[in-house]
Amino acid sequence: MKISKQAKRDAKQLFACCKVNGLPDENRVRQAVDAVIVQKPRGYVAILSHLHRLLRLDLDRRTASVESAVTAAEALRSSVTASLTWRYGAGLSISFATNPDLIGGLRVKVGSDVFDGSVKARLNALAESF
Repeated sequence: MKISKQAKRDAKQLFACCKVNGLPDENRVRQAVDAVIVQKPRGYVAILSHLHRLLRLDLDRRTASVESAVTAAEALRSSVTASLTWRYGAGLSISFATNPDLIGGLRVKVGSDVFDGSVKARLNALAESF
């Protein structure tokens, strides 16, 4: 579905109104969506679709996934948490997981940013260079 410029502007305004202290508030989002559904302005489906996209992108930016080959020690966890909080700001939800396929190192994904310092990625890069 093609979204008009006006619908994008309206969705951005709604998104900005739904924020409290820089983070989207669930109750305000529900109230905004209910108000749009009741009023049914021109292109309201496109407005809601773009608002959903903005909310999903914001959630992705505030979610970090850290993978390591073995269970990360508490010192490493706190160091990674501090570094990610410094870089991306407060309100970041960080999850740690183990992935034995990495062989060693870490892979960190925050939104569309991926930092891959794993042995597997280095071996793949080396294989591609030959």
